[in-house]
Parts: sequence; C-alpha cells; structure tokens
Amino acid sequence: MEDTFKVILYLNNGFLVLSALIGLIKFKHLKNIEKWYVYYIIFLFLIESIVKISIYLLQLENVDFLYPLYVSGELLILGILFIKKSNLSYYWYIPIVAAIGYFLIGNNIGTNELKKVISNIIVISFVGYSLLTEIKKTKINDRFLLVDAFIFMYYAVSVFVFFLLRQLKTFSNDEVYLIWNVNNLLCCFLYISIIYTFLKLKK
Repeated sequence: MEDTFKVILYLNNGFLVLSALIGLIKFKHLKNIEKWYVYYIIFLFLIESIVKISIYLLQLENVDFLYPLYVSGELLILGILFIKKSNLSYYWYIPIVAAIGYFLIGNNIGTNELKKVISNIIVISFVGYSLLTEIKKTKINDRFLLVDAFIFMYYAVSVFVFFLLRQLKTFSNDEVYLIWNVNNLLCCFLYISIIYTFLKLKK
C-alpha cells in the first residue's frame, strides 16, 4: 500500500506540473476571472517545488515553516477567485483576511492541521455557493464548472479525511495509506480536470 501511495504521489506531481505548463500556454486566452485558476495552480506548483528543493537540495529535515504560507496563499487565491466569480460584496474579503491573519500566527503541527481544515471549510462554502448559483441559471456557460466541482469535492473529502483520522486512532498503516490514496487520487482528478478544461478552451 505504501508503494501505491508513492506512485499516486508521483502522478499527482506530474499532473500538477503539466497543468501549470498548459495553464501558462493558455493564459492569454483566458478571461480575467479564469486567470485565477492559473494563479492557483502556479502557486501550488511553486509551493511543491520549494518543498522539494528544501528537502532534497537543502536537506532540511523540517519544512513546516512553509505550511502557514501554503494555507494562506491557497485560501487567498481561491477566495478572490470565487468572490469575483459569484459577484459577492467586497465585505466577504474580511473573513478571508482575518483567517489568513490567524494562519500566519504561530506554526506547529496541531494548529497547522486545524488551519487547513478551517481554510478548506471556507473554500467549500465559497465554491458551493458558486456552483449553486451557476446551476440555477437556465443556461450554464461557465467553462470551469467541472474544475469547480472537483475543487469542491477534493476540499470536502480532505476535511472528512482529517476528522476521520483524528477520531479513529485504531487504523493500521495500510488503512491510513488507503485513505490518503483516495484523497490524493481526488487531487489527481482535480489536476486532470484543470488540464482538460485548459485544453478544450478555444481562442
């Protein structure tokens, strides 16, 4: 099961790189709001690259210092994206800024996990509202609807995984790997949906 976990992780990284490259190529064909999807994927790529460089090149044993930046940046980009996409009031930036301020204070494993859950719940709320708004329309013309659906699914499952692993301490290693494999597979599908959406965009 550990080997499967590593394979899925490699696939995950591969799809991330591919989606970032295609996003940059298609960038000029995107609407202003849609460009935030590229910012999102590039941000994830940069964070992942910094982690890899820190571990394998700089040989750092601990990269937890990046976690608050990762969670804050992710929330900021997705928050801006879906506030703009749903035409929400600028007042909705207030809870996002407040959450980011909290995320950047302190850095330990326990609070980092909680910060990620809070961030995910906020993201789920904004994405869910955006999806409901789009579905209610008589004609759906959102080119990134599939991506939004996978963002919602991935972040929702991530929250579920967090509570599942926290509440049930009797999981074997194989069961834990299985749970994370499901989570990472969803992440792969998210990247694939982004790649697919970028590729089918017309000029």
